[in-house]
Amino acid sequence: MGAKRALVTGAGGFAGQWLCRDLVRRGWQVTGSSLVGDPGPGILSADDHAVVDWRHEDLRAPHAVRGAMDAARPDAIFHLAGVSFVPTAGDDTMLAFDVNTGIAVRLLEEVRARKAAGALDPVVLLVGSAEQYGRHDASAMPLGEHAECRPRTFYAATKMAQEEFGLEAFRSDGVRVVCTRSFNHSGRGQPRSFLLPALVERALAARGVAGAKVAIGNTATIRDFLHVEDAVQAYALLAERGVPGRVYNVCSGQGVSVGNLAAEVLAAVGVDAALVPDDALRRSVDVPCLVGQNDRLRADAGWAPARTRADIITDLLHGA
Repeated sequence: MGAKRALVTGAGGFAGQWLCRDLVRRGWQVTGSSLVGDPGPGILSADDHAVVDWRHEDLRAPHAVRGAMDAARPDAIFHLAGVSFVPTAGDDTMLAFDVNTGIAVRLLEEVRARKAAGALDPVVLLVGSAEQYGRHDASAMPLGEHAECRPRTFYAATKMAQEEFGLEAFRSDGVRVVCTRSFNHSGRGQPRSFLLPALVERALAARGVAGAKVAIGNTATIRDFLHVEDAVQAYALLAERGVPGRVYNVCSGQGVSVGNLAAEVLAAVGVDAALVPDDALRRSVDVPCLVGQNDRLRADAGWAPARTRADIITDLLHGA
């Protein structure tokens, strides 16, 4: 039997590159579809990068999904393509809807057709977001998958819609859909618009500066951070062992306030700087506390996180 074949959408993005790296090392034959095309070596080693079949395409275009499926003939589809930065989704809502929901619908329709024809029956992993949960009391943490979803942003709504379309495809046509609600994950190569890389960049800029100050948003917000390597390993295991029709939290299960997180970054950099609130870094719809429970992922996929928050910060410093 030959190597398992994977189609990764959003393969040129941060998590997409890490996933391609993980799958290649597991022996998968990987086709990487990306709006930005071939990202080049970086997150992937030159050797890992060379064995991925990179495709530069916009999956919103007519027949693009069909072409990607023809090229990959996948045993599993890992759907990571999306507008991943919450403010960007709010600034261009039609783009976010077309990408975060529309591409998933196109993929599901193509899989439905091929499954009905007896041509292909891949597992479809739809990567969603913890933002789907919205606001819950701190006393309810950590949230399990049974918790009510209360999306508060357009981004969260598009991810919620993606999940609903996926579960409907499973219920009505038996498409082997597995959904995630992925909490914050970070590591080397993440864009600096995201919290942890931004904190590391500001801390490095403050090093050696007398009386240095580091701008920060709401220090009381609590989030659950997972190393990106642990996140993508969860995706690979879910494609193999996840139960179709189920939703899985991908998370560390540990919460940390943004203020304490910033203190950890400053300590790792070796900077004694004051944290200064900056209203421009606050979001009016921020959820105060969002921490997940990962018992279902552990039980079904045999997964456990291997890295810590300190590892994330160290990797970001080394990649800076």
